Amino acid sequence: MFSFVKSFFKEWGLLILLTFFISSCRSFFAEPRYIPSGSMLPELQINDRLIIEKLSLRNTLPRRGDIIVFKSPYSFDKKLISSRSKPLPKNRYCFFMSLPPMSFIPGLRDQACDAYIKRVVALPGEIVSVNNKGEVLINNRLIPEPYVTNKCSKSFFDNCGEFQNLKVPKDHFLVLGDNRSNSWDGRYWPGNKFLHKKEIIGKAYLRFWPISQIGFFK
Repeated sequence: MFSFVKSFFKEWGLLILLTFFISSCRSFFAEPRYIPSGSMLPELQINDRLIIEKLSLRNTLPRRGDIIVFKSPYSFDKKLISSRSKPLPKNRYCFFMSLPPMSFIPGLRDQACDAYIKRVVALPGEIVSVNNKGEVLINNRLIPEPYVTNKCSKSFFDNCGEFQNLKVPKDHFLVLGDNRSNSWDGRYWPGNKFLHKKEIIGKAYLRFWPISQIGFFK
């Protein structure tokens, strides 16, 4: 029993303490986030811990290829909001539910409190299409996406969210997961495929866990 407890604290104690400390220091400048799903594979692995910096996008727009964190579509997509049976949660409730140990309890958070992490693939004013492989075309030209290795073949979603020749509105972006075969992103949002800049929380800056993968994002 003693060896089990010792092993647990050795493997998880540092992570829990570090996550709690950074979560408690959440500020105007940066905040921690973790990766709960495989939608950004292979760049981001499940349970990776990241630092999201929040300053650079306050006065400038994200660039194509940036990995950004943004508010849940359940908090801003009009069709998703209309299907709710209760009002949207307050910001203070979402903040409290994001702190340990509450954040470690599955199913307790409201979907509208979640944050999503995806990659910017299309910018305001561009004409964008996504084909049935999940590849992105801007003005009918395929863009290079070396970070995408999981394209659609037999997609979990019908037709891989394929659409053609939509203009990205002013101050909006198309954001997709790198794992195109299994990512619930702008392709599938029922009210609007595009993300408004006001919903962006910040940009991926540093991976701090696992220790073997610590490093800054390019």
